[in-house]
Amino acid sequence: MVAIDLKDPEARLSQTLRTTAQAMGEGQISLRELLGLVGEQGMLLFCLLLTVPFLLPVSIPGISSVFGLLILFIGIGITLNRVPWLPARLMARSFATEQLKSTLHKGADLLARLDKFVRPRLLMLTASSTINRANGLMIMLAALLLMMPFGAIPLTNTLPAWAILLLAIGMLQRDGLFVALGYALVAATLVWFAVLAVGVLMAGQGLSGLLG
Repeated sequence: MVAIDLKDPEARLSQTLRTTAQAMGEGQISLRELLGLVGEQGMLLFCLLLTVPFLLPVSIPGISSVFGLLILFIGIGITLNRVPWLPARLMARSFATEQLKSTLHKGADLLARLDKFVRPRLLMLTASSTINRANGLMIMLAALLLMMPFGAIPLTNTLPAWAILLLAIGMLQRDGLFVALGYALVAATLVWFAVLAVGVLMAGQGLSGLLG
């Protein structure tokens, strides 16, 4: 595997995913090796890559807690404005390259539909360190929601993953509209989880009434 230059803010993100997939070798690839492809300065891009499996009907066992934790640490790094600490044990986790290649190519097809809409705008949402710290906090919150053990329930993984994706795209491409949409999806995720909590509470009360 050879490290590739993915730092050009003008690069199409769909092509970036395809280039990353093409740069992988065969067999297994660890998350540290995947990060090596994008470079230590490509944390937002790495964050974006980690969201892709949650947006597609694919099955890669064991990704929810691992990928969610890494996104959380990246969000902490963005909030603190420093290179994040990534646990060695998590970064050593390996996955089949064929699964990841297929997922990244499907993700590239998905991002190709978004690429045409991405452009620098609403720069006040990406231009300062203060707002980027706030954006990092939103990524942290979305990562925590992504890690909640409700993956079998519709939208519980998809909504926070889309929020993280939009925030990462917006920050990478200086598109404040995408950042704002990311904030909106974090809010929608919180509402959805509140609805689920109320539903569980009401179901529990109903069951208690029947048993009582």
